[in-house]
Amino acid sequence: MADIELILPDGARRAAPAGCDGAAFKQAVAVKVDGELRDLDSRLPDGGKVAFITRKDDEALELIRHDLAHVMAQAVAELHPTAQPTIGPVIADGFFYDFHHPAGFTEEDLAKIEARMRELVAAAIPIRREVWERDEAKAYFQKRGEPFKAELVDAIPEGEEVSVYRQGDFLDLCRGPHMPTTRHAGTAFKLTAVAGSYWRGDAQGEKLQRIYGTAWRSDAELKEHLTRLEEAKRRDHRLLGPRMGLFHLQDEAAGSVFWHPQGWTLYRGLANYMRARLAAAGYLEVRTPQLISRSLWEKSGHWAKFRANMYLVENEEGVADYAKDPEHAAVMGLKPMNCPGHVMIFAQGSKSYRDLPLRYAEFGACHRCEPRGALHGVMRVRAFTQDDGHIFCSLDQIVDETVAFVKLLDVVYRDLGFADYTVRYADRPALRAGTDAQWDEAERQLTQACERAGIGYEPNPGDGAFYGPKLEFVLRDTIGREWQCGTLQVDLVLPGSLGASYTDAAGQRQTPVLLHRAVLGSFERFIGILIENCDGHLPLWLADPQVTVATIVSEADGHARAAAAAFERAGLRAALDLRNEKINYKVREHSAAKAPVIAVVGKSERDAGTVTLRRLGSRETSTLTVEEAAAMLGAEARPPHLSA
Repeated sequence: MADIELILPDGARRAAPAGCDGAAFKQAVAVKVDGELRDLDSRLPDGGKVAFITRKDDEALELIRHDLAHVMAQAVAELHPTAQPTIGPVIADGFFYDFHHPAGFTEEDLAKIEARMRELVAAAIPIRREVWERDEAKAYFQKRGEPFKAELVDAIPEGEEVSVYRQGDFLDLCRGPHMPTTRHAGTAFKLTAVAGSYWRGDAQGEKLQRIYGTAWRSDAELKEHLTRLEEAKRRDHRLLGPRMGLFHLQDEAAGSVFWHPQGWTLYRGLANYMRARLAAAGYLEVRTPQLISRSLWEKSGHWAKFRANMYLVENEEGVADYAKDPEHAAVMGLKPMNCPGHVMIFAQGSKSYRDLPLRYAEFGACHRCEPRGALHGVMRVRAFTQDDGHIFCSLDQIVDETVAFVKLLDVVYRDLGFADYTVRYADRPALRAGTDAQWDEAERQLTQACERAGIGYEPNPGDGAFYGPKLEFVLRDTIGREWQCGTLQVDLVLPGSLGASYTDAAGQRQTPVLLHRAVLGSFERFIGILIENCDGHLPLWLADPQVTVATIVSEADGHARAAAAAFERAGLRAALDLRNEKINYKVREHSAAKAPVIAVVGKSERDAGTVTLRRLGSRETSTLTVEEAAAMLGAEARPPHLSA
């Protein structure tokens, strides 16, 4: 039998026996053929572009996690025979598997499941793909008492193969690919948590039990990740925020934040900074209503997509067309986003090409009915304020506006301590507004804008916005976590849906392009990220108080008051601690609350007219005159947009 020719990633050509598969290649755990990742025992085609994946490659990490999800399902099936497996995908940093198990899993169960997983890995059980007839697969899972798997068989599109992976006596419905044996998954894994979930994410569906795990290529990577988790737990904004006196949350207003005076100072400081940056970039600040009639949400397309997450209010009074259309007119929706309101402002009066680009900004308060189980401190809430903005422009202005936005975003991120970020390009999702022609044009325009602006990006297929493709700006914090915050979306749909237009140079009516953009995302979430990124050690210009004057003895009270007054004259937010407590106690207490600077005064400082400064996180101190300290700290506390 004649040999076949394989093309390797470096372009080299290699002869191989006809009918061979990747298993002949040592160290490989999978094979990529013409860009598609496959099982190692997949037959290799003549002339195919082939890359062999080893455990050291990045692609292997997803395979490791995928295999371990199946190993976990097998372990659960053996230890808890009545637990019905459902789905078990790979997620960031690991995997999970959902089970229908009304009795629930305990921490003790997790330890036993993990121990059994390690035995299954050590056993090097072969993992093999089998293609079954649809009716055969459905009957098999029904007979085993696994109705969820049988339902998944029905969901597989007609014409698509129904593949089952056999792992010893355990069989699972799966597209694959997988590595050759359980041993290849390795031992660098740990089960981390058990939580509740719902079948297919539907709160009206069956309640399930979800077991989470993390998995890596080596023990060193696993140890690094677990250390990062411990560090993240220590930095948790839900602990630091209340300790710093910034905010609190309570069940009576689930998903809404109670901002305390010091937290509101932080919030306003960030908002004022953003206002200054936006004004300098040519944005006009606007304000749109909280309650808008259902009829506008229907015209915009949001009713069909976001209705389930909107808070609705029925109000018959004051609606002019209630008699004509009571069902639609009487229902008002709390806005989940600001864009339709901005289009309404643009649509008022006539606009010319000379008015473009027109940039609107709003710190718009929005409400979304998020599931209670999804709420997370101030990072996932129901009531939030976006640093929202919309740019109305023509097609030939998209590139320049994209470049200008990225420059603005870069300045803001660097000012706030996030110099490390990446960009992702998300194209059309399955559920979307507009025509394919509109999406083709929007994607072409955004791709061209990135190329001409020199913006490198990673593809994020299928995750575009409802109205158009988008760029996602993903921050990396000081402990390596990623946070998607900023976004820029090209929308050729919404302005036309809501009747927005302008007159071009030839006197013809045109529909403007709408660029949806945000830098922070929402103030609430960004503040949570900021707190965790700096471990509560806020930039001095955002902290409140910025300096705390603490006395050693009561004889220094007068000098402490004078020092605090001098700091305030220098524009600083100063606090006084004149309590009859030992200074070490005061320093510990204020340090725990993340006070950035403590100015200690005792008899010697009183007599010399000085203060002794102690910085958060440092044991070193410096003694300066009150005037010197006020001038130095005042200069440090100037917001970045005023310091240039």
